[in-house]
Amino acid sequence: METKQTQYERLLPQVRTLCEGESDMIAKMANVSALLHAEFGFWWTGFYRVVDDELLLGPFQGPLACVHIAYGRGVCGTAWKERRTVVVPDVEEFPGHIACSSESRSEIVVPVFEGDSVVAVLDIDSRELGTFDEVDARYLEQVVALL
Repeated sequence: METKQTQYERLLPQVRTLCEGESDMIAKMANVSALLHAEFGFWWTGFYRVVDDELLLGPFQGPLACVHIAYGRGVCGTAWKERRTVVVPDVEEFPGHIACSSESRSEIVVPVFEGDSVVAVLDIDSRELGTFDEVDARYLEQVVALL
């Protein structure tokens, strides 16, 4: 069976190819979320964009989602505020978690930088506890850097 690390290593060149030469960020986010979702079978995979001092729902794969998230609120808002990847093994234990779906059990959120500014976050949810770890964080940070 293929390891998670091997999956990411195989996926990175595909992400690079999808993003090379494409100037539209939303188009790139749409394809990257679709690729990650299909490859790993996550519950929810998508982006929130920084628009007018809040996170606004962007391209995603999965069930319906929250549309607006305030700065510093929930896992996404925290990753934006703290400018770092946040890995949550059990969302029930994260203070202020926003439950867009009761089926989400663990989550990872990776900030997307343009220069020094966070312009979006990649949010991925799983229906299983403890899905995400340092391997996901390391490779997903490489994925968003290609946007």
